[in-house]
Amino acid sequence: MLMQRECRLRKPLVSCALTVLGSVFLLPGSSPAQTDVTAIIQKSVEANNRDWDADPQFAYTEQDLDGKGTRKTYDVTNVLGTPYEHLIAVNGKPLTASQQAEEQRKYDRMLSDRKSESVERRAQRIAKFQADRRRDHAMLDELTKAFDFHLHGEQKLGPYNVYVLNATRRRGYNPPNRDCEVLTGMEGRLWIDKKTFQWVKVEAHVIHPVTIEGIMAQVEPGTRFELEKAPVEGDIWLTTHYSMKASAKLLFVVPHHSQEEDTYSNYHRQTSSPETEKAAEQRPGTRLR
Repeated sequence: MLMQRECRLRKPLVSCALTVLGSVFLLPGSSPAQTDVTAIIQKSVEANNRDWDADPQFAYTEQDLDGKGTRKTYDVTNVLGTPYEHLIAVNGKPLTASQQAEEQRKYDRMLSDRKSESVERRAQRIAKFQADRRRDHAMLDELTKAFDFHLHGEQKLGPYNVYVLNATRRRGYNPPNRDCEVLTGMEGRLWIDKKTFQWVKVEAHVIHPVTIEGIMAQVEPGTRFELEKAPVEGDIWLTTHYSMKASAKLLFVVPHHSQEEDTYSNYHRQTSSPETEKAAEQRPGTRLR
């Protein structure tokens, strides 16, 4: 799978920067020359870093729509150090009694395994989860290196007054690893809240083929990503919507197409305690992320 799905803020933010779908107009009186684009980007990165640090502390509801049109809904909580998804509905319908029983059996086996794991094994499991988060977050650090940003104007987007920034590939940029290679073929647009410098929306698309070294694949034009965020608590904003449409050639010949659309809601801070762990044990239908 060329674009690996991550756990929530989850979709790597840089690889979620997409092209605009429609026209955005400069508001009367706005002056791009008077705005420090570098400062806007730096403050937005600082805001995203705060969100990233806070993200694992929140439980939430996730709804996934796959390329076959199946929509699954999960309650997602942290159990014994890493997230679990509790399946609660398919295509908008609650699970049947037999489906709940099956999910409960799966969860019981998983929980038993985690409770009986050694200190070393648990540390390894949690370390892997944290390493995956660090890997995806590293792409955020590539943002200011991979693209040049230009202020397109200012706009009202929903309840937010935003800066609209175009992102174009920076000449001479060399990706540090395979995950970042796709950035060399992308351009995008960011909508950044003027008050908080949070990313309200990010869109990006691939504008020319990108060869991914080591896996004999080429990401093609037509690959698109979109990310939306919203405040969940204080100055913390988390992902509310993510969509992806990928077009590639495996072995540089075989066409491969995939798409995904996920929504996130009902964020609430999760505390770790014997009571919450006991409640998790009694919850049916949970699956390991």
